Amino acid sequence: MESASSRPRLADLILLLGRLLLSLIFLHEGWSLAADITATVDIFAKLGLSAPVALATIALQIGAGLSVAAGFLSRLGALALALFCLATALLFHTNLASQNELLHFEKDLAIAGGMFVLAASGAGSISIDKLLRKRTNKMPPWLRAVLS
Repeated sequence: MESASSRPRLADLILLLGRLLLSLIFLHEGWSLAADITATVDIFAKLGLSAPVALATIALQIGAGLSVAAGFLSRLGALALALFCLATALLFHTNLASQNELLHFEKDLAIAGGMFVLAASGAGSISIDKLLRKRTNKMPPWLRAVLS
């Protein structure tokens, strides 16, 4: 029989929904970039960025996006995506006189804020992190710290 304390609370369901919504934009963009890698590398080249940067961007968006969605090392995934959003806003959306650029700048800042909140709060009980925390006596201290 399941006890009331072991059932997901509303806060955990909201954290799950928030994680899924936050990760969706990165997973979609990462898959889109990967689907047409030639065009992606060309676009990055026009921005003065190399092919390895394009591949790293795809890996970050998909890897950290999955991390946040699944709640696996979610604090690290959220922190990585928060820093990515700040860098994107500050490096690529700087023409704030343009309403479109301003909107993208603000969107990136808002997503970074959500990711920083997730990095601080953790993934909640509906996550792989929670399952792994139950086995803390069998894991190295650094991993225990990342999962808490």
